[in-house]
Amino acid sequence: MSYKERFEGEPGSADDRTGLNEGDLKDSELEQVLSNFRSSVRAWSEAEYSRPRAAAKAARGRSWRLAAGWALGCALVAGGVGGGVYERHQRLETARIAAVHEAEQKRLAVEEKAREEEELLAKVDSDVSREVPSAMEPLAQLMAEDETQ
Repeated sequence: MSYKERFEGEPGSADDRTGLNEGDLKDSELEQVLSNFRSSVRAWSEAEYSRPRAAAKAARGRSWRLAAGWALGCALVAGGVGGGVYERHQRLETARIAAVHEAEQKRLAVEEKAREEEELLAKVDSDVSREVPSAMEPLAQLMAEDETQ
């Protein structure tokens, strides 16, 4: 059954009676058209196959993007780790300075206490070195005046 019989008209039309089989002509034309289309598709495929691929260029660009992404990621990680190390160093340095300051304060407090104890001992020495206690000093002065008279 031909294309025309199938879609356009009824079987047994006037063309069939003339002896010319229009279906055979249409089939041969269809074969010719399909063969031309097939050769065009093959030529196009061959041209596309031999053409340099855009994917290779994209892959090259993508590899640079990938490398740049890794580099930026590594820089970010290094910055984070470096920041952490710097923060830890700052804390240790602050603690060291605080310890030095505290030790200085303790040293000053010990020196102050030693000076106070020294003053106390000097006072005790002066009190002990007197012949008469300070409470008895007015009486001692009276006695010293009586002896001189």
